[in-house]
Amino acid sequence: MPLHLTKVAFGATSIDHLAERLRARAAEGPLFLTTRYLPKRHEEIVGPQAAGGSLFWILKHQLVARSLITGFGEADAGKVAILLDPHLVLVRAVPKRAHQGWRYLEQGDAPTDLIGDASDNDQMPAALMSKLAAMALL
Repeated sequence: MPLHLTKVAFGATSIDHLAERLRARAAEGPLFLTTRYLPKRHEEIVGPQAAGGSLFWILKHQLVARSLITGFGEADAGKVAILLDPHLVLVRAVPKRAHQGWRYLEQGDAPTDLIGDASDNDQMPAALMSKLAAMALL
């Protein structure tokens, strides 16, 4: 079972805004985030025995979407790059406290995917999804 990471979607105002930011960055070249240190459990996220971990995005205190982690590399100034697939997959909203940096998320605690992705036009608005999730209806 893969291991995942969680990260706050800092500056994103909605799922659509996050998806647009990821698409814009991917248009400029490979999509990646930087961090100071390589996660100690990186082989459980993307490695020979891993099934492929994801970065789950926290937006308004909820896990709302994920991006597949495609690998780890080197970035400027000795930092580590977390390489991401620009395709954003919506997940069933789950409450999650905000934190700095990234944190591990075990597969058993990861929310399930919703049908479709952030580019689908028939998707519920993010605000409505958040309210329904808060009432445990989603």
